[in-house]
Amino acid sequence: MQSSPGVARSAARRSLLATLSLAALAILGVALIAAPSASAKKIIQGGLSSSTLETEIPESTEPEAPVEAETTEGETGPISKARLVGTRAIAPTDAPTAVKQVIAAANRIRTTPYIWGGGHGRWQDRGYDCSGAVSYALHGARLLSTPLTSGSLESWGEAGPGRWITVYANAGHAYMVVAGLRFDTAGNVSGTGPRWHPTVAAAAPGRYVVRHPAGF
Repeated sequence: MQSSPGVARSAARRSLLATLSLAALAILGVALIAAPSASAKKIIQGGLSSSTLETEIPESTEPEAPVEAETTEGETGPISKARLVGTRAIAPTDAPTAVKQVIAAANRIRTTPYIWGGGHGRWQDRGYDCSGAVSYALHGARLLSTPLTSGSLESWGEAGPGRWITVYANAGHAYMVVAGLRFDTAGNVSGTGPRWHPTVAAAAPGRYVVRHPAGF
């Protein structure tokens, strides 16, 4: 039995639609396989890439902590220097009170003569030797309660140079540097007592133990 022309045309259209649908599905499948998911694509630091969700590196939403510059200020850091006006030392305005008191005490005896043993029997004396002068100045800030000999000053206070006050001592001599000025009975005309000096280098030869009062 022969089909009518209308039935034949309907069958042909259905066949064509089926063919086009299969072709579209095939194209879509190829595109999905060739192009990985955009959410699975991530560039890893260093130039490597990953296309799988398991190796994706999530971007942090937390702000980065600021990096603070490391600063150090040791006990021997820079300080203001005292001024020498005539024979008197002028303390820096930013110096600690104890440092100003040491300078003031040293100024009180800066014109006295050198007397061996002076300053050891009593604080107020006619003259001072090297360790007696250092002891008197330190006592002005209550950093020392009893006069010490130069040998005893070798173990006084704390080891090493101080930021404001440094005492140099050995068995035969002692002097100190306060805010950059040297207070010493050496380096003067013979027979003169404790005086301020603009230089910090030792005037008497020998090796010295370096000490300082705690905190200064």
